[in-house]
Amino acid sequence: MSKVQIRNLGKIFDSAKPVTALENVSLDVKDNEFVTLVGASGCGKSTLLRILGGLEYRSSGELVCEGQPVVGPGAERAMVFQHYSLYPWLTVLENIRFSRKLKAKRGNLSSSEVEAAAGRADALLQLIGLSHLAHAYPNQLSGGQQQRVAIARALMSKPSILLMDEPFGALDAQTREVMHDLVLHVQRIEKTTIVFVTHDVEEAIYLGQRVVLMAPRPGRIDTIYDVPLPAAREQDMKHAPEFLAMKKRILARIRDTSGMSTDSELLERLNLQAAAA
Repeated sequence: MSKVQIRNLGKIFDSAKPVTALENVSLDVKDNEFVTLVGASGCGKSTLLRILGGLEYRSSGELVCEGQPVVGPGAERAMVFQHYSLYPWLTVLENIRFSRKLKAKRGNLSSSEVEAAAGRADALLQLIGLSHLAHAYPNQLSGGQQQRVAIARALMSKPSILLMDEPFGALDAQTREVMHDLVLHVQRIEKTTIVFVTHDVEEAIYLGQRVVLMAPRPGRIDTIYDVPLPAAREQDMKHAPEFLAMKKRILARIRDTSGMSTDSELLERLNLQAAAA
């Protein structure tokens, strides 16, 4: 059964000169599936994710999550952004509990629900390996640790769909690998459906069960690749021939869809634009 159904979705940004960001996008995401979105800059990956999260309105088409049309943000969907956006005046534990605390203050939670929420926050801290930093503040954490807290906060309300917009883009390579294994571990435990936007093709293959390649001008789905890896992933798999072959194939297709046959051609065009400016 599809957790997310997208049918002929379109998005036009109205301005003096309207821009078609997405056109005729159709995609099904299954329950507990990990889908990654890749593509050249300007292909609409993040716009599509924001529409899924209810943060942008679609101009046309249909979007259904868990059998209900998406008309705005919903508790069944949570987002993790590239920038951690933690509250600096709150501790790690308080950041994770924040949304539940607001709900409790509005009187929407019983005392037993508040107690259960506190227990879930503690469990999430254990899950992300930061129990020892429960009372630390964001400025005392590394970038990777802050992103772990952001993921735990997103999971606090038990969303069935987690939307992640380049969440590891600002991290160094070693920390990124740790986060890859962490988010796969989290998905196994939480049974969450994940849609993950990235510019990193290696990241997309390692994390995803399917890689959705989007093309620009206008943004659309070009190709969908099934990842030929077992469910349990290990870092050594990145060196396997089938992994490297898929990476090469996807990179070549991204260049084709962006109108650049090689990286050197892209550099030449950028140099010409700079010289003309």
